[in-house]
Amino acid sequence: MTFNPDADISKGKASKRGRNTGIAVVGGGIGALAIFLISQFLGVDLTGIVGGGGGGGGQPEASDSTLEKCLTGQDANEDVECRMKGASASLESYWVEEAPAIGVNYNAPQDFVLFDQATTTACGSASSATGPFYCPPDQTIYIDVTFYDELRSRFGANGGTLAEMYVIAHEWGHHVQNLAGVLGRTQDGQTGPASNAVRVELQADCFAGAWVANASTVPDDNGVPFLQQITVAQREDALDAAASVGDDHIQQATQGQVNPHSFTHGTSEQRKDWFEAGFEQGAQACDTFSVGAGSL
Repeated sequence: MTFNPDADISKGKASKRGRNTGIAVVGGGIGALAIFLISQFLGVDLTGIVGGGGGGGGQPEASDSTLEKCLTGQDANEDVECRMKGASASLESYWVEEAPAIGVNYNAPQDFVLFDQATTTACGSASSATGPFYCPPDQTIYIDVTFYDELRSRFGANGGTLAEMYVIAHEWGHHVQNLAGVLGRTQDGQTGPASNAVRVELQADCFAGAWVANASTVPDDNGVPFLQQITVAQREDALDAAASVGDDHIQQATQGQVNPHSFTHGTSEQRKDWFEAGFEQGAQACDTFSVGAGSL
């Protein structure tokens, strides 16, 4: 997806952190069990990245910058970090208007952090290998943008600007779910094709699709749409990215076999289908919890 060159992205919520491998932030009662449960709905396994064993820990390092260089849509078109800031500006404006329609009392994520190699979070220490994730305790989205290279090289995604922004829209969807109280449904710890873990992930894909469908109409403070109309090729790139992170695709690529009982995200086909549901019907069509297993 291409930004309108004159769009104002300066108010996008994004910051950048340098390398930090400090111990995890586990204050406030976030222990091993809580980290396991959080892992179920983050879409990543945090159980192996929590530092130390017990109590203490410092605070997350201060942001190195707020990406002051990223001011316009042209900047977003030319630089991946600016593109992340631009996506956050569009997503924030979209959800401010859309969230009330699905019964969510919306407020912005606390931060959207682009980090280099490793960082500390309220969910534990994270590295580039963690992948993008949303941390509920600090209401912050984290990504090392080198993940996009892995998405192409390891999981075979086509890539492209909309594919990159789909990832962020999905994580923003987790923030909306957190505000709605939906993420708590995964605390049963269950996995499998019809588990709440899968339903959470598919709903976030649906929310991402709803934003993509409306992104070209979401304006900045001056009334200029952040993004231009989506092309067929860009939509296919987003669908391809969704498919590349399906449980069946990842398991086949990494383990050589597929085990549906361990699914936590949904199949490639399901992820594409729910993205399309949001794209075609909007966020109000994203209730993955009311449909039977056969309709997921």
